[in-house]
Amino acid sequence: MYEMLPLASNYNRSELVEEGATVSVLENWEHWKSFLGDRLESAEDDGLSHDVVSDVAFEVGDYLAKEVEPQNEQERVLKDMWNVADEQEQHAIANMMVKLVQRD
Repeated sequence: MYEMLPLASNYNRSELVEEGATVSVLENWEHWKSFLGDRLESAEDDGLSHDVVSDVAFEVGDYLAKEVEPQNEQERVLKDMWNVADEQEQHAIANMMVKLVQRD
């Protein structure tokens, strides 16, 4: 897919590799939103479509809900919502996260 976006296969528990340095972006909600926002901006600058961004957001959300222990209250709420949602609702949650980081 797109190497600058945080694809699910790039996750190693709560640590992500960012420009050669290991950064734990999931420990702080604002840092996590900033990280996602930076990746989204890069994707948009490179011309990725909204549909591709939406699909990647869904993939990341699904991976996080299944494989990564939440590091703060906000992530716990997102995981709980993801786990009770059907697939259509999960896509809506992923799209709301995209909107949230676009706004910030």
